[in-house]
Amino acid sequence: MQKNRPEGDVEEGVRKIEWARAHMKLLESAEEELVRGGQLRGLRISMAMHVEAKTGCLAIALQKAGAKVRLAGCNPLSTDNDVALTLESRYGVETHARKGEAEEEYYENLNRVLDINPHLIIDDGADLISLVHTERREMLEDIIGANEETTTGVNRLRAMHSDGKLEFPVLAVNDSKMKYLFDNRYGTGQSTLDGFMNATNLLLAGRNAVVAGYGWCGRGIASRLKGMGAIVSVTEVDPIKAVEARMDGFRVGRMRDMIGDADLVITATGCRDVVTYEDMLRAKDGCMLANAGHFNLEVDVENLRKKAKSRLVRRYVEEFRLENGKKLYLLADGRLLNLVSGQGHPVEIMDMSFTVQALGAEYMAVRGKEMDPGVYTVPQEIDVRIARMKLKVEGIKIDRLTAEQKAYLSEWKEGT
Repeated sequence: MQKNRPEGDVEEGVRKIEWARAHMKLLESAEEELVRGGQLRGLRISMAMHVEAKTGCLAIALQKAGAKVRLAGCNPLSTDNDVALTLESRYGVETHARKGEAEEEYYENLNRVLDINPHLIIDDGADLISLVHTERREMLEDIIGANEETTTGVNRLRAMHSDGKLEFPVLAVNDSKMKYLFDNRYGTGQSTLDGFMNATNLLLAGRNAVVAGYGWCGRGIASRLKGMGAIVSVTEVDPIKAVEARMDGFRVGRMRDMIGDADLVITATGCRDVVTYEDMLRAKDGCMLANAGHFNLEVDVENLRKKAKSRLVRRYVEEFRLENGKKLYLLADGRLLNLVSGQGHPVEIMDMSFTVQALGAEYMAVRGKEMDPGVYTVPQEIDVRIARMKLKVEGIKIDRLTAEQKAYLSEWKEGT
């Protein structure tokens, strides 16, 4: 059992989970299919994800499908304690997570989740998969495969595979169209702004905001900031994405040049040292720094803490006095803003993402033993299946190609 149990309200946890379940119709349908198919029955699944209501619904669905599920957090500050406590006490999902874990406790909890000797891993950030390959290698023989939820984790796993170190197949759930086109863009866009407003209670309209990175997460954040009336600039290292940001109507430049008049900087790159301490010294007095990437390395928090004096001014806002006399404000300890000071992505967004996870787990349970080690794209038929499920839930009907149209599109002769 967990050594440091979270302090939470079980009844509130039930309300949060049941509210999410009521709005996750795709996952409900997937759960029914998994129960009928029986492909997960008897399998052990270790999960490391953000422990909140929507994740709880996924864990419950997998357990109802016959799997033994054990869940840990994938970030020390993203756990909802009400949900963590409730999952175990009311829904029977053994959970090892609490908000505010120290690093040692975080890894202890990951190891407790692995103690069931899993057949499948569902990961967010690849810490579980990395741990198996480094410290828990005795488990490799029984692992069929894994799913990875986020961009950062997929990048890590592709690097592992390039180095010849990845020893089982992994589905890159993040690269599923029904995940990244909606979760990364609309989910991150809305939930990051939710986190900002909850942390600060400040206005976005009229503020100079810099978004670092113009991938799917960055473009979602930038578009939502623009929609709220912010004056938005984008920094990039990819010239194609930089041109795209420019064509989408944003100022584009280098962080060192943009930060001088920024009221708010939000990083969303999946890389480290995006805002360096040298950048901070150039920053506008009173600039707020926030991160929407998986790890708290995008803003150089380590050097900021070493070189500047700080005090907590709000629950999720820390003021730093720099050596040049300027003040900066770090939001959510430089960790995931949308989950530390917000509630994460909207329920309907995670309904799509976690349906990809559920059906991906079924796919891996059936096919994983036949697959070589590597990082695999979620099959197109799963994406299309979920898209059709979503349209059905929304009551939307779309056209279908006629036989003549199919023939026309497959013909190459001019004028036919």
